[in-house]
Amino acid sequence: MARKQLIRALPLDWPVHITQATNGEEALDAIRQGHGQVVLLDLTMPVMDGYQVLGQLRAEGLKAKVVVVSGDIQEEAQRRVHELGALAFIRKPADPDELRDTLIRLGLLRPAPSTSPVTGVPCRVDPDLRVNFRDALREVSNVAMGRAAALLARVLGVFVQLPVPNVNLFEVSELHMALADAQRGERLSAVCQGFIGESIAGEALLLFHDAESDEVARLLGWQNHGDADEAEMQLDLASILIGACLAGIAEQIDVRFSQGHPQLLGQHSSIERLFQLSNKRWRKTLAVEISYAIEDHNLHFDLLLLFTETSIARLTQKIHYLMD
Repeated sequence: MARKQLIRALPLDWPVHITQATNGEEALDAIRQGHGQVVLLDLTMPVMDGYQVLGQLRAEGLKAKVVVVSGDIQEEAQRRVHELGALAFIRKPADPDELRDTLIRLGLLRPAPSTSPVTGVPCRVDPDLRVNFRDALREVSNVAMGRAAALLARVLGVFVQLPVPNVNLFEVSELHMALADAQRGERLSAVCQGFIGESIAGEALLLFHDAESDEVARLLGWQNHGDADEAEMQLDLASILIGACLAGIAEQIDVRFSQGHPQLLGQHSSIERLFQLSNKRWRKTLAVEISYAIEDHNLHFDLLLLFTETSIARLTQKIHYLMD
């Protein structure tokens, strides 16, 4: 969906032929073959991410002119891509006017005077990219998690490494088992926050790993802390991550979420004890899983956005409208 949105945002009077790649490795192969004189590059990708692509372009001496278009809007991310040779940074989803102005500023687009006919421009066809619902929601979540990461990075003074989000439809019992298996033997604390808007409802869950709590406190400048201080710290971080992520999703699909107050589910417990998922009011859940890892620290936060099964129809409608 990111590529579909970006192709639609390209200036119609830009005389270029377009080659697409689904990950960084494919992009490098295309650039080596001469298909990428100008590259619009994402950062969060499977197989090989955007940072690795920029590093490899430099290592091989490839002369592609790179504009990064990414949902990872951390100030450090922007500094790093410029250091690696990117000419500009545009936040996703790309605004057509900003993209056009950037291309003109970089000398990559020379628009003809408005009185002159545009000639020699290849026929631009709307991309016939088949985007399924899961991939589309993954991209929406990707943009939203980047905004949340930028806030987290600012609060903790760190660089946040972002994954490709996972999106799956689970039976609630299956989700319970998947979580229990992934977190087997770990002691965790968790914060939950409900949300609802335009027939879309669910719950956000943020997991904290007990073994990492001292590191979080150190980054926040808390010298001595007990369970009460730790709970306050977790509720504050949950407000940042959950609030920013939900706001990013809401903005893209044009809804307004009402959010409940974050609540501490429990501290220093097993995953089974924390989540009494069998007591949920719904049988299935659409789960978006995001794991924020902090660079140079043994620290990560696991965020799950769980949408009720009754929300899926409306969410699907909103996503398809965004794709079309």
